[in-house]
Amino acid sequence: MRPEILNPLFAETEALKGVGAALARPLGRLGLTRVVDLLFDMPVSWVDRVAVDSLSEAQAGRVIVLTVTPVGYRSSSSPRGPFRVQAVDGAGEALSLVFFGGNSGWARKLFPLNEPRRITGRLDTYGTEFQIVHPDVLEPDEEVRPREAVYALSEGLTNKRLAALVEQAIARAPALAEWIEPSLLARRGWPDWHEAIVRAHADPQDAMARERLAYDEVFANQLALMLVRRSTRSRKGEPLAGDGHLRAALGLPYAPTGAQTRASAEIAGDMAQGTPMVRLLQGDVGAGKTLVATMALLNAVEAGAQGAMLAPTEILARQHYETLRRHLGHLPVNVAILTGREKGRAREATLMGLADGSIHILVGTHAIFQQAVAYKRLGLVVVDEQHRFGVAQRMMLTAKAERPPHLLVMTATPIPRTLTLTQYGEMDVSRLDEMPPGRQPIQTSVVSLERIDEVVDALGRHIGEGRQAYWVCPLVEESEVSDMAAAEARAAALKARFGDAIGLVHGRMKGPDKDAVMADFAAGRIAVLVATTVIEVGVDVPNATLIVIEGAERFGLAQLHQLRGRVGRGDQRSVCLLLRGAALSETARARLALMRETNDGFRIAEEDLRLRGGGEILGTRQSGEAAFRLADAEQVTALVPVATDDARLLVDRDGGLEGARGQAARTCLYLFERDAVVGLLRSG
Repeated sequence: MRPEILNPLFAETEALKGVGAALARPLGRLGLTRVVDLLFDMPVSWVDRVAVDSLSEAQAGRVIVLTVTPVGYRSSSSPRGPFRVQAVDGAGEALSLVFFGGNSGWARKLFPLNEPRRITGRLDTYGTEFQIVHPDVLEPDEEVRPREAVYALSEGLTNKRLAALVEQAIARAPALAEWIEPSLLARRGWPDWHEAIVRAHADPQDAMARERLAYDEVFANQLALMLVRRSTRSRKGEPLAGDGHLRAALGLPYAPTGAQTRASAEIAGDMAQGTPMVRLLQGDVGAGKTLVATMALLNAVEAGAQGAMLAPTEILARQHYETLRRHLGHLPVNVAILTGREKGRAREATLMGLADGSIHILVGTHAIFQQAVAYKRLGLVVVDEQHRFGVAQRMMLTAKAERPPHLLVMTATPIPRTLTLTQYGEMDVSRLDEMPPGRQPIQTSVVSLERIDEVVDALGRHIGEGRQAYWVCPLVEESEVSDMAAAEARAAALKARFGDAIGLVHGRMKGPDKDAVMADFAAGRIAVLVATTVIEVGVDVPNATLIVIEGAERFGLAQLHQLRGRVGRGDQRSVCLLLRGAALSETARARLALMRETNDGFRIAEEDLRLRGGGEILGTRQSGEAAFRLADAEQVTALVPVATDDARLLVDRDGGLEGARGQAARTCLYLFERDAVVGLLRSG
């Protein structure tokens, strides 16, 4: 249960004075649906105001507070021109108050002639006269802060209104017991939590207050991960040590890389222990994670247990299933698939095979962990594309069995070392940092969209030589529908030129239709696959040696790198063409330059973090984690080691969540919504 002291913060924003349905809408567009959201909605900049008695050139460009007297009105000769209120300051200096929008009645009402008004706004010069555009009128005794916070806004919401709501949220914020270790707090000189909230909103430049709040958020994250790790390690798992007969019979046509051999040995060592393995396998695109996972699954089967492989999409699940069937077809290993699409008798047969143990390895989407799915002896769970599954989902997996299975999670999104700690702090990590022999680096070029006719000609020559290609369509806003429209338009244009050689897949297609197109592409019946980013993960067609990414400047680095990894899967030279628009931001330019320069995913990930700064951490919106709202990327990097040590002290020395500091830390977990872990501890 959430501590009662936090209830006022988790009320809906409608509980605040003046918030009805009309105001709730623009707040909702900003993600501000609860009081705590307003509390954590930090200012994006600020305005400094200076109170003056009379006007002077020195104040031009500054925001001033001044008392003026309106003395006349001046309309523009054009109906769309501005309306001006002529006014004078206390010393008789003339000033124009300028209003756009054609509603002179409003300005006349605000500024009746010969009645002094106290105003604030930015003073500018226009020709020889002073002017303020759309000044704010202040109450005679209204207090004006010398520094005013400026918030991100949405249509229907003014800064003044939002600031007043934030003030109400702050008034509801309780004083909370301290969760930071006292010597660390003293060393850093941070204010307490409540004072930090007040100061961060009052002065957006208060670095100490902002750092304290960022630290609290990172600390809650690291403590949650540490408690998950502690809980998992304390549960009894089942030691699984295979005799190696299936792995030896696999008969690989090539020798594994040193990194693959090392990772396989680490995983086998973990699985032989009585505590459940929780290991992250990080490997760049094409580094051979699937082989390592296959070895782990065979180890489980050799030891008399079952293995399950969980994929984020149906396309990827079916591909893993086909790969395993192909590689294990000559072995006495029964592999089955279960997705939302398996129905009727086929589904029943699979469920029975899992329950009686005749199915050794199950591949599928989330469907493999539904209530109806019972395993005879589930020993290992492999989760692919880990960034799609948050800590809460990982906890559900391990809580499913009476004796939690060993857990191996894989990601082809290279993650900077610091962020590995914030996203996967409860795991041991294996890294595949070398490529299998024969893999050639992908040649990457950046081409202007104006040269698209040349690109289409080159595509024609490419498929004329019997090779295949991907054409990825641009991300269009946050909308699958418009992404789909872009893909359909591009496919139609290419079909007009190349006929039936063109196939199309997008996220809104039905599963069977999507699979049919993918199967045609894999079999070589389609030469060019036009797609939205649904092909980002796991599609493996060695004969596809060209990928065109249209609107490349709209993608994040991690996503571009993932997409590029669809080619270069055979022994032929592969090419990635990044088609860019005319208007490039500095960040987009730097991204595209880096893609041209390197194929090293780990270097790209570190650079991505540096370029993007705050905001979403993994460059993937599918992350299952609650994103950091108060800590930007630089703060995360700087504070993670400190927070991890502090959390370890709490767990190892200060009695965990049961001691006095632990009770405060429990409140911190609920405040930053990392509280799923509390229920886990209770049940575990």
